[in-house]
Amino acid sequence: MARVVRNLFFRSSAVPPPFKFHDLRLPGSFSFSTSASIRSKARKNKGKNLEKSSNISVIKQSKLSQVKRRTRSEKELDEETFLKNYGNDNSAHVPVLLGEVLDVFTSVTLRSFLDCTLGAAGHSSAIIRAHPEMQVYVGLDVDPIAHQKAQSQLKSIIDRDSFDTASALKVHTFLKNFKDVKSVLGEVADDLLTGGVNGILMDLGMSSMQVNDAGRGFSVLKNGPLDMRMNPKATLKAEDILNSWPADEIGRVLREYGEESNWYSLQNRIVKARLHGGLHSTNELVDLIQNSTSRTKGRQGWIKTATRVFQALRIAVNDELKTLEDSICACFESLSSGGRLAVISFHSLEDRIVKQAFLNIMNCSEVDEGGVEDEEGKRLRELRKINLDTVKEEAWIKQVIQGQNGTILTKRPITPSEKEETLNPRSRSAKLRVIQKA
Repeated sequence: MARVVRNLFFRSSAVPPPFKFHDLRLPGSFSFSTSASIRSKARKNKGKNLEKSSNISVIKQSKLSQVKRRTRSEKELDEETFLKNYGNDNSAHVPVLLGEVLDVFTSVTLRSFLDCTLGAAGHSSAIIRAHPEMQVYVGLDVDPIAHQKAQSQLKSIIDRDSFDTASALKVHTFLKNFKDVKSVLGEVADDLLTGGVNGILMDLGMSSMQVNDAGRGFSVLKNGPLDMRMNPKATLKAEDILNSWPADEIGRVLREYGEESNWYSLQNRIVKARLHGGLHSTNELVDLIQNSTSRTKGRQGWIKTATRVFQALRIAVNDELKTLEDSICACFESLSSGGRLAVISFHSLEDRIVKQAFLNIMNCSEVDEGGVEDEEGKRLRELRKINLDTVKEEAWIKQVIQGQNGTILTKRPITPSEKEETLNPRSRSAKLRVIQKA
């Protein structure tokens, strides 16, 4: 039997030649490689590994460059105080970048202050405490629940704290959107429109009490109606968009406001759902998203997609981006000379608008068509010199952009410290930008 096998392989009864791997050919495409082939493959694998290593290096450098585009806060957050005030309760509203916001206004004499997004009055309460010279406070919020809560909080602060000018402080709160900032200031006092406000804050983030209220429809993880209105008196709801808007408009909302790559598939599924009664609850929308998301991505995959879809719908329902763009200009015009506007954004679309609006404000011309600088231009130029000398003394200011009408004090946005991100995960996407009027 052994001889038969040997004859089949070597075709001769003589002593078989030395066995070589390349002499053996098995049926099909299988073959054994010579040592030279092995070395060749090793070189190829080494090249692939080097290429893979190079790609990883590029990714790391890309991430590093993204980090360099921001300025992580160096502010020390007192963990003990934080836990004492807010604990581990996710339902509590925690003011983001609070210490950093206080730093922004520390060197400013805040006789008048405007909070465009009152929320639970976390930032406002701290600013009022830090500025006993304050005489006029104005707070706005379009959400009636937040407005009511803020009124109660501000009253308790003023009643409890016995600083000297508490009796002189006039507090005005309005159930209005910050797009109405000029009309509101005119309603409070004429001199606020003519002389301007010393400080303005816009915190564009959603409060925890809004997210945690299932009835508002903002939460991905809680079942509720597809509402998403900041102002309950507004007519348009997320449900209306999903069940009645044209398919291409839904696709545009998902693509532009949610920056969702899978927008076309989601658009078609949403329109198809109308054949079976449409979408009427957040759970129904989440189920649709889960069925549209690759299972290989796991839980985090569909949650990230759902977050982008919910963001897109919320922006569309409340017309947030157009309102923000118009309001930043109105707020800057409402500042007094040397006054500061601080804006906290929470996603790239908002931050892009804030950044561009600040740059547009800086580039406004103060020289007439004949190229001759007028008296107002000369006054602004002198004020810029004074303001620039002042900001150099503030440690939180790293790089500035000096413009014709003022100074951008944050060339790169300030982001929360690592400690704050750990204690308050919802703060991790926050970005603070500040501009000062000449």
